[in-house]
Amino acid sequence: QIDLVESGGGLVQAGGSLTLACAASGATFAIDVLGWYRQAPGKQRELVADISSDGSTNYVDSVKGRGTISRNNAHTWVYLQMNRLKPEDTAVYYCHAKTLGMNNYWGRGTQVTVSS
Repeated sequence: QIDLVESGGGLVQAGGSLTLACAASGATFAIDVLGWYRQAPGKQRELVADISSDGSTNYVDSVKGRGTISRNNAHTWVYLQMNRLKPEDTAVYYCHAKTLGMNNYWGRGTQVTVSS
């Protein structure tokens, strides 16, 4: 079992920045990939960025160049820094972990609201 707790969401003006943090606990030794997803009202949940245990990263096109995902070596923290925020970045952001055994775990989410 892996527990994920997000923090760092809130209200920010367009053009601003924020950093989301996710604390992982439990069987963190089994984590292979850590990532961030988001879900806006009326839309499907989408991958924002993820980072594998080898350090390789993926970003959704709309965030490339504006976002940076990072983690610590113990897989107990994952961060998402986002710059030049846009109103369309408004969503609930969820922390996600995938284990070597292909199990998926989710945090409860943190709201990010970008005002124009």
